Amino acid sequence: MSERQTDPVFDAALPASGETVALSSRIRRRIAPNGGPFTASGTCSYIVGREEVAVIDPGPENADHIAALVAACAGARILAILVTHTHRDHSPGARLLQARTGAPILGCGPHRAARALAEGEFPHLDASADRVHRPDRELHEGETIAGPDWTLEAVETPGHTMNHLAFALREEAALFSGDHVMAWSTSIVAPPDGSMRAYLDSLDKLRTRSETVYWPGHGGPVRDPRRFVRGIATHRRLREASIRARIEAGDRNIRAIVDAIYQGLNPALRGAAALSVFAHLEDLVERGVVRSDGPPQLESTYTPA
Repeated sequence: MSERQTDPVFDAALPASGETVALSSRIRRRIAPNGGPFTASGTCSYIVGREEVAVIDPGPENADHIAALVAACAGARILAILVTHTHRDHSPGARLLQARTGAPILGCGPHRAARALAEGEFPHLDASADRVHRPDRELHEGETIAGPDWTLEAVETPGHTMNHLAFALREEAALFSGDHVMAWSTSIVAPPDGSMRAYLDSLDKLRTRSETVYWPGHGGPVRDPRRFVRGIATHRRLREASIRARIEAGDRNIRAIVDAIYQGLNPALRGAAALSVFAHLEDLVERGVVRSDGPPQLESTYTPA
């Protein structure tokens, strides 16, 4: 899931769903038919390898998409089904694919929140969370799984969800970045499931890595990832500065802040924008930069510290 922006750092060109495309000698991509304002043209499922393969993010619970992935792997043994995180557009398809092939599900652990719910609060993205997901093996930082011509390394990237993983393909200096970094849009960070501080820390972590291309969960590739990740981090800092400026100017709630800094936004994305502002405010309150009347919530009143 994502929060669409109109910043020049993003690439609005979207690959089409409905066909299996070779991206390199080791990587193929098929996009699930679940396109929309939060998923671009759909969830990108990746097949890594040839004779023995890994399938990354089989996507939503869509039997036709799973059948297409099985057909694309024809003649190859599926060694592993890897999942980056537990949103319903990424992980439920893993169980369907396992039922078809018997391959183990590896990768992220069960869905978990960044913090406990405050009194009267509810999980704002509850409908998108796949709370059934239980991998056969949970992968942690630096752990690998390998096939004859590929090695995938787990890279912990919490923030969008707290169990979010990326997978580095060592043989191609490539990173399957899930929803943490995407070329077409910023990733939504929605408390309590997500954490802006964890997200920003994960961006800083990726800036130290050497991959030269990212293959994300939605949209096309990130071709200059170090520069792009730096741009994403700058974009977030500018968003935080805008929120602080609105509070200094007298805005006291998230609705007023969204009205001021997201002018012209597609109405369908206002809820996502509010959650993004909320994530920034939660971090600002924790750091003592902003005050709230009680624990930060969507309906809280915010004032300068």
